[in-house]
Amino acid sequence: MANYTIEEKDGFTVLGIGTELKSDYTDFAGINKEKSDFWQAVKQDGGLDALKAVATNSYIFAVNEAFNNKMMHYAGVMTEETLPEATRVIQFPKGEYLVVKGEANTSEELSNMLTGIAFGEALGEISDFAYVGGPNASVEMGEQGGLLFGEMWIPLVKK
Repeated sequence: MANYTIEEKDGFTVLGIGTELKSDYTDFAGINKEKSDFWQAVKQDGGLDALKAVATNSYIFAVNEAFNNKMMHYAGVMTEETLPEATRVIQFPKGEYLVVKGEANTSEELSNMLTGIAFGEALGEISDFAYVGGPNASVEMGEQGGLLFGEMWIPLVKK
């Protein structure tokens, strides 16, 4: 049984720099490689640092969203500001969210683990709510005891 909670969250905005994922949605190895390459690039080209400079907190968001019939992935931060290099302002709705908590050695491990638990286990165990699309995010929240910790946030609707 997956370790998760369902929590009420206020709506919030994430400013993101994104990329279109070209792998088939069932090709997890391909998707993970594309995400890994994207994060490496956004760290090297200064995009992530630019986002962090306008963030309202220290959280780093890895957002997945179907947008204009494309599977998109974003590096983002919570902010009300904009940047020229940003590709999208992502609105997360007020409401109930599936929240999966975890910790790992790296950002990539944390995101992959949280996503796997949320979509591979937790969503299948919930009977009162459903995920009907919209943006979802793994949120890197900090470091403790040498490990990164964070949460996966998936918006839900009552069945």
